[in-house]
Amino acid sequence: MDSLNKMLAAVEAALEKKAYDLIVVEVEHLSSIADYFLIATGRSDVQVQAIARGIEERMDREDARPTAIEGFNRAHWVVLDYDDVVVHIFFEPTREFYRLERTWTDAHEISLPEPLRLQVRDLQLRASG
Repeated sequence: MDSLNKMLAAVEAALEKKAYDLIVVEVEHLSSIADYFLIATGRSDVQVQAIARGIEERMDREDARPTAIEGFNRAHWVVLDYDDVVVHIFFEPTREFYRLERTWTDAHEISLPEPLRLQVRDLQLRASG
């Protein structure tokens, strides 16, 4: 599975668990860490864990295994490392504190294909309303 399809599968899985404030940034031109960072938010530690589990289950079906998982038990910032795709799932206050996407200001935000872009927008509207 190439990095683009891996990233899209992770996005779909995160959205199925109602992750919001989801963005994808392309970082391959900035770092050898990964091609993409997926950054998403959950409203509680339980939802953060559910999002992480959902992504793990989906990626497992795609025969993609994480090289590392960090932060799952505390669930304030869970990192799932799939080599070329790194998923960051934040509990809302933790995301506000770290603002990871601002750290990577030279990264290019990826415009997701429809219907994923529509789902991201709808979940964002629900979260802010």
